[in-house]
Amino acid sequence: MLAYMSLESLVKTLEIGEAVYYSRSRQELWHKGETSGHFQKVKKIAYDCDKDTLLIKVKQIGCACHEGEKSCFHYDLNKYLNTKVDVNMGDEDRSDVLFGKRMGILAAVIEERYKNMPEGSYTTYLFEKGIDKILKKVGEEASEVIIASKNDGNYELIYEASDLLYHLMVLFKVKNVKLKDIEEELIKRS
Repeated sequence: MLAYMSLESLVKTLEIGEAVYYSRSRQELWHKGETSGHFQKVKKIAYDCDKDTLLIKVKQIGCACHEGEKSCFHYDLNKYLNTKVDVNMGDEDRSDVLFGKRMGILAAVIEERYKNMPEGSYTTYLFEKGIDKILKKVGEEASEVIIASKNDGNYELIYEASDLLYHLMVLFKVKNVKLKDIEEELIKRS
């Protein structure tokens, strides 16, 4: 898993021999397992050459991930990166496959933002403000797509459509709609 530590959380970790992190969202120490029972017994702590990252090897009691998985890194992005592209495809067919990969990568980034809520992230801001803010942005972007469509050239339309797709994907995350759900619906309609 990936988590943040403060000097205080590191000292506490060294004192008790169990992982203690710093929750940026709650602004407090987080003793991993205190509420879930899924403690991390520290076996070894190493640091990188820049002295700004720690690698903590632990004996995991139960699950590390709040989704009930052994590791938080259980989503496989390779299925998007390793999609075979037929070299005989025309450029339009190839771009559709690559577009699908990129949408999957964007979905994975949005998922990461949802889980970790990093400070300073616009996506975090949307999640924190809630569904009403997200719906307002979807509505604004849809209106901007309509306006852009009335103008000459396509740059503005492409720009606004990209904003709309992004905000829709944030909405999908909040409503637990997966890209495959949309894909399956579109296939049914064809």
